[in-house]
Amino acid sequence: MSYWMKKAAIPSRVRTTVNVFAPAKINLTLHVTGQRKDGYHLLDSLVVFAPVGDSLTIGKAKKLELTVDGPERLDVPENAENLVLRVARLLSPDGGASITLTKNLPVASGIGGGSADAAAALRGLMQLWGMPNASSKSPEDLGPLAAQLLGLGADIPMCLMSQPARIGGIGELVTPVAGLPPLPALLVNPRTSVSTPEVFRELRPRINPPMPESLPAFRTLVDFVGWLAEQRNDLQQTAIRLQPAIADVLKCLERSDRILLGRMSGSGATCFGIFPDKASAIVAGEFIRRDHPGWWVATGMLGDQKKKSLPVVS
Repeated sequence: MSYWMKKAAIPSRVRTTVNVFAPAKINLTLHVTGQRKDGYHLLDSLVVFAPVGDSLTIGKAKKLELTVDGPERLDVPENAENLVLRVARLLSPDGGASITLTKNLPVASGIGGGSADAAAALRGLMQLWGMPNASSKSPEDLGPLAAQLLGLGADIPMCLMSQPARIGGIGELVTPVAGLPPLPALLVNPRTSVSTPEVFRELRPRINPPMPESLPAFRTLVDFVGWLAEQRNDLQQTAIRLQPAIADVLKCLERSDRILLGRMSGSGATCFGIFPDKASAIVAGEFIRRDHPGWWVATGMLGDQKKKSLPVVS
């Protein structure tokens, strides 16, 4: 029996269905500042979340089962390799639930799809099973489970909160950041998978300057983007060497009318463009869809998706 099941047994009357949104995670910056002796890299990253993402529907069942559907379901496992099932077993080795994962985000794309799914499963199952702190998504509230989640994926702790944050350590240090302006953005993925371990293996140098110790106050979107332009994604050039299609995406973004900044998220291959308003991002997305019909394209306001990611019981 897991730590959480010891804390609170499953009540006899559980909720019927829980729906959970798993928003995409976007690394606005990603500074690699060192490497630990165990091989894990140290990060200093500013993350926000998108209004696009995967979704989970979780219902009562005697055993644990997973079904994957949606437009991006190809190559997503339905067996024990899936992070959704692995998180469920951490919560309760014997707990039952029927989970449907609807994949809308491309796989291995640098926007935390699998980790976001795992975090959403945690929120939803805690609600379904009547566990304490079901509405809390702070890693600090999870006790011994936090370290186990980090072992499954460094992005899971930040995806639990689904709000702007500064990330430190190997991903376990999540500090919420307030005062960022909403970012009208275009997300583009050339449908090229990128291996995160391979990008980190090929990365040189591995010790780079962090962001400033304190983030400045931003009065306007233009102020914020100007500051972002001075920061980096230290994985971008390495990822481009491994997958040149990323450079093609960035060139398309940079040619877009009114774009303020284009950059790769995470280890790629998804890139984002920031625009002065949502209408400009939508127009740019329409042109890219026309010229590259096979690419994945989405638009929306990047920022805080905390409320949208809360479990909804029906």
